Amino acid sequence: MTLNMGPQHPSTHGVLRLQLELDGETIISCRPDIGYLHTGIEKEFEVKTYQQAVTLTDRIDYLAPLSNNLCYCLGVEKLLGLEIPPLAQWMRVMLTEFTRLNSHLVWLGTHAIDIGAMSVFLYCFREREEILRIFERFSGQRMMTSYFRVGGLALEPPRGWQHEVRKFIDVFSSRVDEYEELLTANRIWIGRTQGVGYLSVEDMLDLGVTGPMLRAAGVKWDTRKDQPYSSYDQFDFEVPTRTEGDVYARYQVRIEEMRQSARIIRQALEGMPSGRWTADAPHVVLPEREKMKTQMEALIYHFKIVTEGFRVPEGEVYQVIESPRGEVGYYVVSDGTAHPYRVHVRSPSFGNLQAVPRMVAGTLIADVIASIGSMDFVLGDCDR
Repeated sequence: MTLNMGPQHPSTHGVLRLQLELDGETIISCRPDIGYLHTGIEKEFEVKTYQQAVTLTDRIDYLAPLSNNLCYCLGVEKLLGLEIPPLAQWMRVMLTEFTRLNSHLVWLGTHAIDIGAMSVFLYCFREREEILRIFERFSGQRMMTSYFRVGGLALEPPRGWQHEVRKFIDVFSSRVDEYEELLTANRIWIGRTQGVGYLSVEDMLDLGVTGPMLRAAGVKWDTRKDQPYSSYDQFDFEVPTRTEGDVYARYQVRIEEMRQSARIIRQALEGMPSGRWTADAPHVVLPEREKMKTQMEALIYHFKIVTEGFRVPEGEVYQVIESPRGEVGYYVVSDGTAHPYRVHVRSPSFGNLQAVPRMVAGTLIADVIASIGSMDFVLGDCDR
């Protein structure tokens, strides 16, 4: 029997169609069918200025917009040869880790509700709401913040941000304890996740799987540690791993990643440097509004950057960072104009999704829900 799961099934976490070939309740083969969320974002980059394109990166992975902001900005800044001030770098680290928490909370809540644990969903979204309020405090937006810009930050960090961050981080570890009390030793949860959705390290490496899935199979690779960027080398944190390579191990890795992200955020809070929040690059960064009122040069720079953008030296760069789903890479090509010649995104969801057929072959149809939920892909991240 051939059965369609999707393209609107709630457990697919987006608009995905799985064509399943069944023998009774056992899956013989699986064929993912993507493209239902195609936006043409990569083509859209070519008609935007470099700064305008930041808003496109928000919408590729709508659960990790700041991660995509950061990767794109780091790539363009390499082409420009910009030196980003320590305050902006540390602020980027802190808010990117908040993005990781935001994404993992959505994953845990929806993954749990797929398997039947309703309460966890309500708990996770309670904490997520607090994170979205912090994003809104910094940028004026809850989700698509576009807060990281080429050259630094979009706005000066708001007064009193330390109080809200500290208030959240002081209680967050106890909230993670609550999630674990509900799930980690729960017999139903263990029965639905342990030994389910196994994928070997060799298969993952062949298929381009990265992130928590790979670390749950024993590969201790995290670009924040192994290829540090944006001052991550100044933070003390661990890279959690497991060896089982199943749904339960991925759950354990992400739970520990949330604890480590909270650890990084606390270090950023307590050691945040002072100084500028944008690079000293008047041809790239918009001047302060007060200067525009008194300095003609600042007014001219503002007019030219807004209307024409800024030119980026001819060249190409590939920048990689660790997003909540795995390695995201931006390949940016400049032809010397104010518009990118080409921007290609190596999205972790696309690489991870390739593993679905191998993961579910030979398993029961009831286990597909847990298996694909443990992958934590975002379909907008695939259909660019």
